[in-house]
Amino acid sequence: MKKLLLSLTITSAFLLAACGGDSTEESAPTDSGNVADVDAEAVVNQRCISCHGNNLEGQGNFPALNDVGSRLSEAEILTVILEGKGAMPGGIIEGAEAEAVAAWLAEMK
Repeated sequence: MKKLLLSLTITSAFLLAACGGDSTEESAPTDSGNVADVDAEAVVNQRCISCHGNNLEGQGNFPALNDVGSRLSEAEILTVILEGKGAMPGGIIEGAEAEAVAAWLAEMK
């Protein structure tokens, strides 16, 4: 039982680290609270490509995002960003950044 718990803890930590991006970059986008001030593409490049691929084409168990707007509405994309889905944990992006990213991804068809 202890081995299973340890294994689950390590796996969860790995997934969170892999999908979270590198927050120590000097050019890391900041959440100013205003959607118009957010560079959604920069946020995606920092936080999403490690799992979804450099061109957002998807990789492994992580779906493609380069045409996600043809499958999901902006509201549905925002829900996935905030709450997570499958192996993706929620809360990787929050606030105005999450809203801006959802709008940007919704345009990808």
